[in-house]
Amino acid sequence: MAAKPPLRSTTRLLMAGAGLAAGAYATHASLTWFRYGHPPRAGYDERDEFLDRFMPDYEVVERHQIRVCAPAPVTLAAAREQNLFELPLVRAIFKGRELVLRATPGERFQSRGLLASVQSLGWGVLVDVPEREVVVGAITKPWEPNVRFRALPPGEFAAFREPGYVKIAWTLRADIVDETISVFRTETRAIATDPVARERFRRYWALARPGIAMIRRLSLRPLRREAERRCC
Repeated sequence: MAAKPPLRSTTRLLMAGAGLAAGAYATHASLTWFRYGHPPRAGYDERDEFLDRFMPDYEVVERHQIRVCAPAPVTLAAAREQNLFELPLVRAIFKGRELVLRATPGERFQSRGLLASVQSLGWGVLVDVPEREVVVGAITKPWEPNVRFRALPPGEFAAFREPGYVKIAWTLRADIVDETISVFRTETRAIATDPVARERFRRYWALARPGIAMIRRLSLRPLRREAERRCC
């Protein structure tokens, strides 16, 4: 009998935590909805000439960075070869999307690395600057349960306007600080090609952005550890 009060307390704490998490998620989704179409512009150090070439105008953006005690070529190599599905919470986020949208389980990132894995899913490399930056892009309909990505030739990507799609471009980038230190940056931009797609994507983005942003943040510290390990 003495065990019941602690059990009830634990249950109440769990329910309170779940309520707070749900409230935080709802607030985040609402803010994302209202801010859609008004992305923050890049700071001076964040500007990306390659992304500007392929997507100068965009409706949503995600930017993340981390300082790494490793040379830029080592940092970029670690980013290209990272396996996001080694992270349990990343696997949980993708599984949650499958359950919510009733999607069939899709192909996972394999040990061959991030860049090779996303290319196998349909993404295309728009720019590959050795030891500095990779820009990846595709057109897609992200609100579909079983989302598919279609690469475009770099010369066609910026001008693509076919209705019903969202264009997405993202980067893996390592900026040199000095011979032994770099800053890893990743930026994702997206824009819909017509009003109907924009309305669908806006709804999807409001719901999906918390998970997408979390995946970006979760990937940073493991990447730093791996890049710094390679320099030991």
